[in-house]
Amino acid sequence: MEAMIHVHHGTAPLIVAMPHTGVDLAELDNHFASPWLARRDADWHIETLYSFARDLGAAVVRTTISRSVIDVNRDPSGASLYPGQATTELCPTTTFDGERLYRAGTPDATEIARRRVAYFDPYHFALAAEVERLRAAHPRIVLYDAHSIRSRIPRLFDGELPQFNIGTNNDATCAPELTAAVSAACTADHIVNGRFKGGWTTRHYGRPAQGVHAIQMELAIRGYAAEPSVPDATNWPPRYDPAYAAPLVATLRNVLNTCLDFAQ
Repeated sequence: MEAMIHVHHGTAPLIVAMPHTGVDLAELDNHFASPWLARRDADWHIETLYSFARDLGAAVVRTTISRSVIDVNRDPSGASLYPGQATTELCPTTTFDGERLYRAGTPDATEIARRRVAYFDPYHFALAAEVERLRAAHPRIVLYDAHSIRSRIPRLFDGELPQFNIGTNNDATCAPELTAAVSAACTADHIVNGRFKGGWTTRHYGRPAQGVHAIQMELAIRGYAAEPSVPDATNWPPRYDPAYAAPLVATLRNVLNTCLDFAQ
């Protein structure tokens, strides 16, 4: 297994977190019904899409562990972030579409606790350390949680998802000024606190009164990669084409610069 946690120690008052780019199944391949299915719901190409963040001076924290092993953006207690709505667990038992992930059985409490210590805790140790380091150097910082998802997943939401989905847990995790500025930097095809209001990362670290402003960006994948109408093992994940992605990358650069302007 490669190094699980990748950290770039930037100096600007901005952290870009990437909790779902990993596809490492942590030697559990044989336990999953299909390794391809276990990797399908990754946030594909996000680390490439935001590769410019380092040039802006941002810190970057990401894990290589697949969200199917353990989702580092879920409440570690197991409590649902979206009560009453379809979602996946801390250690998911189904895909976004509801397909069974495991050949037989599901992780029990002992196995979930093992995965938390082995994979969840190291990611948040690294992320918390960056928050502490940069907050000590700056009066306020922005933690930007970077995500993406397929444009259409009927089990999770109706119709086609907006291109830009901004989450602040109903304005609890950052100043309204930051939400407004990020919204203005996006195209018209955006929504604030719609289906995705921010996961555990934004809700746990976002403390505006203490100078830590957290905001989640969930992108519809169609904006930077050509999505097939029916994803399968022959066409998914979609190929990353820099030319295709260029317009969205330009917008995201504006978004991160907006975060920096707010912090500075």
